[in-house]
Amino acid sequence: MNHRRIVLVIENEDAIEEVAQLSLETIPGWEVVTTDSVIEAIVKPTTERVDAILVDLNEIIFDFDWNTISQLQNNPTTEQIPIILLTTTEQYKQLPQLSEFGVTAAIIKPFDLSTLATQVAAALDWEYNIFLLFPLQ
Repeated sequence: MNHRRIVLVIENEDAIEEVAQLSLETIPGWEVVTTDSVIEAIVKPTTERVDAILVDLNEIIFDFDWNTISQLQNNPTTEQIPIILLTTTEQYKQLPQLSEFGVTAAIIKPFDLSTLATQVAAALDWEYNIFLLFPLQ
């Protein structure tokens, strides 16, 4: 059964946001909502259904990113939404504290457009029908 999934992508670089959206929407039934606004990143999951959040962990605005994640995890409405980091720093894949912040996984940028959706699906244990991606003729 193919369920509709809504993924919120919080990314401040338009090009990466677009590529992530294109990649994730290759999975039938997945919808991507994007923002680069701090306020929208915190409010949107409280007012609209969101099944997962991909957040850019940017070294320049590091405190903002962790603050946003912390606010999402400390809100009863959003605390159960899984969070995946998009980061340029390999070390975040290894941090044991990630789970303390409610982070399910970390994906290193630059990510491969052709595999981002499958990485997200695997991290979240979401099933999808591979044959819908590549229909047999």
